[in-house]
Amino acid sequence: MRNKNYTIKTMDREEIDIVIEWAAKEGWNPGLHDADCYYTADPTGFLMGFLDEEPIATISAIKYSQSFGFLGFYMVKSEYRGKGYGIQLWNAGLKYLEGCTIGLDGVVAQQDNYKKSGFKLAYSNIRYEGHGGGNPPENAEIVKLSTLPFETIDSYDQPFFPANRSHFTKCWTSQPDSHALGIMQSGKLAGYGVIRACRNGYKIAPLFADNPELAESLFLALKSTVKSSEPVYLDTPKVNQAALSLAERHSMKVSFETARMYTGEIPEIPLNRLFGVTSFEIG
Repeated sequence: MRNKNYTIKTMDREEIDIVIEWAAKEGWNPGLHDADCYYTADPTGFLMGFLDEEPIATISAIKYSQSFGFLGFYMVKSEYRGKGYGIQLWNAGLKYLEGCTIGLDGVVAQQDNYKKSGFKLAYSNIRYEGHGGGNPPENAEIVKLSTLPFETIDSYDQPFFPANRSHFTKCWTSQPDSHALGIMQSGKLAGYGVIRACRNGYKIAPLFADNPELAESLFLALKSTVKSSEPVYLDTPKVNQAALSLAERHSMKVSFETARMYTGEIPEIPLNRLFGVTSFEIG
C-alpha cells in the first residue's frame, strides 16, 4: 500500500473527526454526531491516505456484510488532486469491499468516472431545503421511538437496506440533538423518521412510511420539533413521486442532486415507502 512516502491506513475513531471536518468544508453539512454512528457501522471501513505524516485523502468503505458495502467520503485535499493519490485510495476501498455489491451516492458530474469502476445508475436522489416549525399533525399516532422495543424499530428498518445495519440503526435513532419518532397504525409501527442537528440546520433522515399520508404526518411532526428559523433538509429518491410532492407541497426547494449507483445487481428496496434517505455518505 506504499508509493514512495504515500501510505494508506485504516482510521481510528479520532481520525474520523477529520473526515467530518473536511466534509463540512466541502459543504456537505454533516450532522453534529454523525462520526459516532458512522464508526459503529464498520470500525475498519474508513481509510486515509497520508503523505509522510500529513492526511491528504479519505474514503469510507463500509462493509455491512460479506455481500454488501457502501462507498463515501471520497475526498482529496485540493493541492494534492490530479497526482494519483485519490485513485490509489479509491482502489484500496474497492479492494476492501471485494466480493460485495457496492453502493454510492455520487455527484451527477462524476457518473462517467464511477461507471469505469463498474458502477451503474439506479436512480437519482434530490436534496430539498425548507424550514422547520409548524404544528404537529392532529389525530396521528405519533410516538417517540424510545418508547418502542428496539427490535420493533430494527425489524421495520431492515427492508429499506440491502444488509443488516442494526448497530448503526440503534446509534442513529438515539443520538444526541435529535428527535426520533414513529407512527403507529392498528397497533403496529407503520413508519419512522429522525431529525438531527447538523452544522447548518437539521436533516430529516431517514423518513420511511407505509403510505404518503403517514409520511406527511411524520414529516410534520419532525419539522415541528425545530424553530421556524432553522433550515430543514430532506433527501428524496427521484423515483418516488409522492416524496417529491411532499417536499414541494411544503415549499421546499431543490438544493442539489446525487446519483445512486451500484456495482452488480441493483438491490430491491421499497422505494415507494422511502421518503427520506438515511445518509448519502454511508447509505
